[in-house]
Amino acid sequence: MNYVILVLGWSIFYSLHSVLAASKLKKILTRKWPNAYKWYRLAYTIISLILLVGILFQTLSIPKTILIPKSDLTNYLSYLFAGFGTIISMKSMKGYSLKNFLGFDPLSKEGETLTTTGLYAKVRHPLYLGLILIFLGYFLFSGTLSSAVHLICLLIYLPFGIYFEEKNLVAQYGEAYQKYQSDVPPLFPRMKSK
Repeated sequence: MNYVILVLGWSIFYSLHSVLAASKLKKILTRKWPNAYKWYRLAYTIISLILLVGILFQTLSIPKTILIPKSDLTNYLSYLFAGFGTIISMKSMKGYSLKNFLGFDPLSKEGETLTTTGLYAKVRHPLYLGLILIFLGYFLFSGTLSSAVHLICLLIYLPFGIYFEEKNLVAQYGEAYQKYQSDVPPLFPRMKSK
């Protein structure tokens, strides 16, 4: 039952992530409550944080079921993947305002341009790639069933999350984003052919 609740928590978190990020919802909210809409991103951040804390507490309440015993190799790989994931995640946020991302600076989005340089020249969603590596590193470090559930839920959600996010980006940036989609892979860099 504990794992069902954990999966349900991630399902709610990821579903709300996609629903609340939908451009149709944003247009409706802008039309109905134009003065309140500027705080939409902050409300979204608070809801996400509450859900993440709930998932964390649920995870801590689950008795540990070990799937992979600890070894020097799993420790090494866990630090390697989590370290690279953290670096990729941090670099993917370079150039973005943390205050704006969290919703504390609601009016600074105007004039936003499509970023296609740095990590974004290799993959369209480097933050998601970083999260995959972090979750994989966490799974290898802890080796528990609950950490496997976290990773599996993320991997199941990402194709849907990317699909809905890219619909919003195509609506926002038009042909420029469609060309970017055709030139750059979503998560994993292409191996250069000779």
